[in-house]
Amino acid sequence: MPLVKDGKIVDDTFVHLADDAVLASGGDLLIPAVRFLADSGAAVARSGKTGVVWLNNRDIDDLVAHLDKISIVALVFPSFRDGRAYSQARLLRERHGYKGELRATGQVLRDQFVFMLRAGFDAFDVRKESDAKAFAEVAARYSVFYQPTGDGRVTAFRQRLARHAEVAGS
Repeated sequence: MPLVKDGKIVDDTFVHLADDAVLASGGDLLIPAVRFLADSGAAVARSGKTGVVWLNNRDIDDLVAHLDKISIVALVFPSFRDGRAYSQARLLRERHGYKGELRATGQVLRDQFVFMLRAGFDAFDVRKESDAKAFAEVAARYSVFYQPTGDGRVTAFRQRLARHAEVAGS
Protein backbone atom coordinates (compact mmCIF):
# COMPACT_ATOMS: atom_id res chain seq x y z
CA MET A 1 0.00 0.00 0.00
CA PRO A 2 1.21 3.52 -0.73
CA LEU A 3 2.10 5.68 2.26
CA VAL A 4 1.38 9.41 2.23
CA LYS A 5 3.38 11.49 4.69
CA ASP A 6 3.71 15.25 4.81
CA GLY A 7 1.61 15.45 1.65
CA LYS A 8 3.98 13.24 -0.36
CA ILE A 9 4.09 9.59 -1.35
CA VAL A 10 7.01 8.02 0.55
CA ASP A 11 8.55 4.60 1.11
CA ASP A 12 7.45 2.89 4.29
CA THR A 13 10.46 1.64 6.27
CA PHE A 14 8.28 -0.14 8.83
CA VAL A 15 7.52 -3.86 8.59
CA HIS A 16 4.25 -5.11 10.10
CA LEU A 17 5.04 -7.82 12.63
CA ALA A 18 2.63 -10.75 12.73
CA ASP A 19 1.21 -11.77 16.09
CA ASP A 20 3.27 -14.97 16.19
CA ALA A 21 6.48 -13.72 14.52
CA VAL A 22 9.81 -13.46 16.30
CA LEU A 23 10.63 -9.96 17.53
CA ALA A 24 13.66 -8.91 15.45
CA SER A 25 16.43 -7.00 17.19
CA GLY A 26 16.85 -4.48 14.37
CA GLY A 27 14.80 -2.77 11.71
CA ASP A 28 11.70 -0.63 12.00
CA LEU A 29 8.69 -2.63 13.22
CA LEU A 30 4.98 -1.98 13.61
CA ILE A 31 3.85 -4.29 16.40
CA PRO A 32 0.23 -5.25 17.17
CA ALA A 33 -1.02 -3.69 20.41
CA VAL A 34 -1.58 -6.99 22.22
CA ARG A 35 1.93 -8.14 21.41
CA PHE A 36 3.45 -4.78 22.35
CA LEU A 37 1.69 -4.59 25.72
CA ALA A 38 2.64 -8.19 26.55
CA ASP A 39 6.36 -7.34 26.35
CA SER A 40 6.83 -3.61 25.86
CA GLY A 41 10.31 -3.71 27.40
CA ALA A 42 11.67 -6.00 24.68
CA ALA A 43 9.81 -4.07 21.98
CA VAL A 44 11.38 -0.72 22.84
CA ALA A 45 14.85 -2.13 23.70
CA ARG A 46 15.45 -3.10 20.06
CA SER A 47 17.89 -1.13 17.91
CA GLY A 48 15.29 -0.20 15.28
CA LYS A 49 12.31 2.14 15.58
CA THR A 50 9.20 0.73 17.19
CA GLY A 51 5.61 1.47 16.25
CA VAL A 52 2.32 0.13 17.54
CA VAL A 53 -0.82 -0.79 15.61
CA TRP A 54 -3.61 0.33 17.93
CA LEU A 55 -7.15 -0.86 17.24
CA ASN A 56 -9.90 1.68 17.72
CA ASN A 57 -11.66 -0.40 20.37
CA ARG A 58 -8.64 -0.23 22.71
CA ASP A 59 -8.25 2.37 25.44
CA ILE A 60 -5.57 4.94 24.61
CA ASP A 61 -4.74 5.24 28.31
CA ASP A 62 -3.10 1.79 28.10
CA LEU A 63 -0.56 3.24 25.66
CA VAL A 64 0.20 6.57 27.34
CA ALA A 65 3.02 5.29 29.57
CA HIS A 66 4.92 4.12 26.47
CA LEU A 67 4.47 7.14 24.17
CA ASP A 68 7.96 8.55 24.71
CA LYS A 69 9.48 5.29 23.40
CA ILE A 70 7.27 4.82 20.32
CA SER A 71 8.01 6.33 16.90
CA ILE A 72 4.62 5.59 15.34
CA VAL A 73 1.11 4.93 16.52
CA ALA A 74 -0.93 3.45 13.67
CA LEU A 75 -4.63 3.94 14.41
CA VAL A 76 -7.02 1.64 12.58
CA PHE A 77 -10.18 2.65 10.69
CA PRO A 78 -11.96 -0.72 10.24
CA SER A 79 -14.79 1.01 8.36
CA PHE A 80 -15.16 4.49 6.90
CA ARG A 81 -18.23 4.90 9.14
CA ASP A 82 -16.28 4.20 12.33
CA GLY A 83 -14.66 7.39 13.62
CA ARG A 84 -13.23 6.26 16.95
CA ALA A 85 -9.67 6.61 15.61
CA TYR A 86 -10.33 10.36 15.14
CA SER A 87 -10.99 10.62 18.87
CA GLN A 88 -7.92 8.55 19.67
CA ALA A 89 -5.77 10.80 17.47
CA ARG A 90 -7.02 13.97 19.11
CA LEU A 91 -6.47 12.51 22.58
CA LEU A 92 -2.92 11.51 21.71
CA ARG A 93 -2.06 14.92 20.26
CA GLU A 94 -4.01 17.29 22.49
CA ARG A 95 -4.27 15.60 25.89
CA HIS A 96 -1.11 13.52 25.91
CA GLY A 97 1.15 15.71 23.73
CA TYR A 98 2.29 12.87 21.46
CA LYS A 99 4.81 14.25 18.93
CA GLY A 100 5.56 11.07 16.97
CA GLU A 101 3.94 9.93 13.75
CA LEU A 102 0.22 9.24 13.82
CA ARG A 103 -0.65 6.95 10.94
CA ALA A 104 -4.18 6.27 9.68
CA THR A 105 -4.61 2.68 8.47
CA GLY A 106 -7.52 0.59 7.24
CA GLN A 107 -10.41 2.30 5.46
CA VAL A 108 -8.64 5.59 4.72
CA LEU A 109 -10.73 7.45 2.15
CA ARG A 110 -9.81 10.55 0.20
CA ASP A 111 -12.89 12.53 1.24
CA GLN A 112 -11.92 12.16 4.91
CA PHE A 113 -8.29 13.18 4.46
CA VAL A 114 -8.65 16.80 5.60
CA PHE A 115 -10.56 15.72 8.72
CA MET A 116 -7.83 13.21 9.51
CA LEU A 117 -5.18 15.92 9.16
CA ARG A 118 -7.15 18.17 11.48
CA ALA A 119 -7.44 15.37 14.06
CA GLY A 120 -3.63 15.08 14.14
CA PHE A 121 -2.78 12.35 11.63
CA ASP A 122 0.34 13.02 9.58
CA ALA A 123 0.72 9.74 7.67
CA PHE A 124 -1.81 7.65 5.76
CA ASP A 125 -1.83 4.09 4.43
CA VAL A 126 -3.97 4.24 1.30
CA ARG A 127 -5.15 1.43 -0.94
CA LYS A 128 -4.55 2.96 -4.38
CA GLU A 129 -1.84 5.07 -5.94
CA SER A 130 -4.53 7.45 -7.27
CA ASP A 131 -5.75 8.05 -3.70
CA ALA A 132 -2.21 8.82 -2.61
CA LYS A 133 -1.89 11.45 -5.34
CA ALA A 134 -5.27 12.94 -4.42
CA PHE A 135 -4.25 13.12 -0.74
CA ALA A 136 -1.10 15.01 -1.65
CA GLU A 137 -3.20 17.58 -3.55
CA VAL A 138 -5.79 17.94 -0.77
CA ALA A 139 -3.12 18.65 1.85
CA ALA A 140 -2.17 21.85 0.06
CA ARG A 141 -5.73 22.92 -0.78
CA TYR A 142 -6.84 24.27 2.60
CA SER A 143 -4.75 26.76 4.50
CA VAL A 144 -7.23 28.41 6.89
CA PHE A 145 -9.57 26.73 9.37
CA TYR A 146 -12.14 28.04 11.84
CA GLN A 147 -12.12 25.20 14.37
CA PRO A 148 -9.20 24.76 16.77
CA THR A 149 -7.66 21.27 16.92
CA GLY A 150 -4.41 19.61 17.84
CA ASP A 151 -2.78 19.92 14.43
CA GLY A 152 -1.03 23.15 15.44
CA ARG A 153 -2.67 25.45 12.89
CA VAL A 154 -3.74 28.89 13.99
CA THR A 155 -7.48 29.42 13.48
CA ALA A 156 -8.86 32.15 11.21
CA PHE A 157 -10.12 34.01 14.28
CA ARG A 158 -6.67 34.01 15.92
CA GLN A 159 -5.05 35.12 12.66
CA ARG A 160 -7.48 38.04 12.46
CA LEU A 161 -6.80 39.03 16.09
CA ALA A 162 -3.05 38.97 15.41
CA ARG A 163 -3.47 41.19 12.32
CA HIS A 164 -5.60 43.66 14.27
CA ALA A 165 -3.01 43.76 17.04
CA GLU A 166 -0.25 44.45 14.47
CA VAL A 167 -2.24 47.27 12.89
CA ALA A 168 -3.11 48.75 16.29
CA GLY A 169 0.54 48.56 17.38
CA SER A 170 1.83 50.36 14.27
